[in-house]
Amino acid sequence: MIKKIHIIGSIGSGKTTLAKQLATELKIPHYELDNIVWERHPDGDKKRSITARNALLEKTIQKEAWIIEGAHHTWIAPSIEKADLIIFLDTKLTTRKRRILTRFIKQKLNIEPANYQPTLKTLRFLYQYNTIFENEAKPEILTLLEPYKEKVKWIQTPKELRTLIKPDT
Repeated sequence: MIKKIHIIGSIGSGKTTLAKQLATELKIPHYELDNIVWERHPDGDKKRSITARNALLEKTIQKEAWIIEGAHHTWIAPSIEKADLIIFLDTKLTTRKRRILTRFIKQKLNIEPANYQPTLKTLRFLYQYNTIFENEAKPEILTLLEPYKEKVKWIQTPKELRTLIKPDT
C-alpha cells in the first residue's frame, strides 16, 4: 500500500489540489514544502535556517504516512528517496499561468486563503518563476528523479491525472 507520496511540480500545476484530494481519500496527512521552508507568523513569514528546514523535513518523512508537495527540488532528496510514489505534475505553462492569475484574484477578493501577501510584485514573481521552472528547474528535477523512475508517475494532462486518481474510470 502506498503511504508516502511526494508531489512535485511548478506553481499552479495542481500540486496542492491533488495533495488535498489524495489526503482526504487516503486519510494521509498532507504537508506543503513552503511550510517547511517558512515559519508562518501573522506579521509576516520568516525563512527557517537550512538546518531547521532539513530537520523539519526529516521529522516529517519519519512519519508512517505522508503526502509532501511543493516546487522545491534542490534539497528534497530525502523525501524523494523515502516516497513510495512520486508524482511529477508537468502541466502546460499556459495552464499554470492561468491558474496563478485565478488564484491571485481569488486571494485578493478573500475567496481563497493565502500563505503570503498577494501583491502585484508577488504575481510577477510567480509568473517569472514558472518560466525559470520550465527552462532550468524542470531539467534538474528530471535528473533528480531518474534513479527513482520505477516509482515516478509523470502527469501532463488532466486525463492522466484522473486515471491516476481513479484508475477504474
